[in-house]
Amino acid sequence: MHTASENLTPGKSALILLAIGQTTVWACLVYVFPALLLRWEAAFFWSKVEITGAITLALLVSALFSPLFGKLIDRGLGPLLLTGGAVTGGFCLYLVSIVTGLMQFYALWAVIGCCFAACLYEPCFALLTRAYGRSAKQGIILVTLVAGFASTISFPAAHYIANQWDWQTVVRVFAVATVLIAAPLLYLGATAVESDRLGAMQSATLSNSTDKVAYLRNATFLKLAIAFAVLALVHGATFHHLLPILSDRGMALGVSVFVASLIGPMQVIGRIFITVLQNQLSHKSVVYGAFIFMGSAMVLLFSEQLGLAQAVLFAVVFGSGYGTLSIIRPVIARDILGDGNFGAKSGLLAFFYLIGAAASPYVGSLLWVAGGYDALIVALFILAFGGLWLIRDAMHEPS
Repeated sequence: MHTASENLTPGKSALILLAIGQTTVWACLVYVFPALLLRWEAAFFWSKVEITGAITLALLVSALFSPLFGKLIDRGLGPLLLTGGAVTGGFCLYLVSIVTGLMQFYALWAVIGCCFAACLYEPCFALLTRAYGRSAKQGIILVTLVAGFASTISFPAAHYIANQWDWQTVVRVFAVATVLIAAPLLYLGATAVESDRLGAMQSATLSNSTDKVAYLRNATFLKLAIAFAVLALVHGATFHHLLPILSDRGMALGVSVFVASLIGPMQVIGRIFITVLQNQLSHKSVVYGAFIFMGSAMVLLFSEQLGLAQAVLFAVVFGSGYGTLSIIRPVIARDILGDGNFGAKSGLLAFFYLIGAAASPYVGSLLWVAGGYDALIVALFILAFGGLWLIRDAMHEPS
């Protein structure tokens, strides 16, 4: 049975607003952490484990709040949620520039983590899917194509500003951009999307607690959720430790920043590839490709001395593999779970994913302490292909 939303298509102006807003919050709130990791390590004399514990806490808080915020989206509060998340996140990011102690650093990143759950991809895509149903896929692709350049903006900008002034100036500039650019754009875009949904007079189908428990008991749902959580761990551990990994392999900081900035465009290329071939590629083959590419990319990092060509190839393989994931996750979730109360369902799926993302920086630091970055790279290779086995099993099991 088709709902009213199936006849709607996302407006281009709303999608452009959301796309630029998402690019800004990802560049300023998320990628600022790996971009400044080495500078914080030098400035505060905190250990890598202590520093990455802050982003782990932020992502854990994000995971805890995602199901709640999904319910708020189902109640029509998406525009306020996205806007409030950007404003609060920007304010807290500004305060990071004046911290003097580790606990202050942790407290601010915990609040920023709550903002992650309110204004990043998950709530944005839940809003789009709730409003447009199957037609949301094209909107999600457009948003991710533009926002894929967030890391390309963040790493070079942070590197340049820090070299010209200091890391505090980086944080303050990014904070102001989040409040003055991202927040208004997200509000206008989300309001337009919510207005489209109300105009279609689509009534949300309410699910009860039994339905939610049933999803938690559904083997296919759990295998998908855990497999995606594993891939989130692989991505997060690699990305948050990428500059130290490349430095450990003998690359200068400027060259490492260049390599890291390539991952964003490679994500975009991966998304364009599956967009062009979407009629020839099944969801299963796209998901398999993401796991295989990201796992294979680890092999390229396993080297005592890393040349530029090898590092660039890593960025191509890793970035293009991960780039497809942000598109396919909400599409698969919608196919399996249906439209009713999609915000809450998406939030539940996001909880698992964000737990993996939350664990990633800290797990990466612990593995580095235990056996250096070689141990981390081997572990991530095993996890990626373990996740592939898990999701392959899930795809062959009735939902």
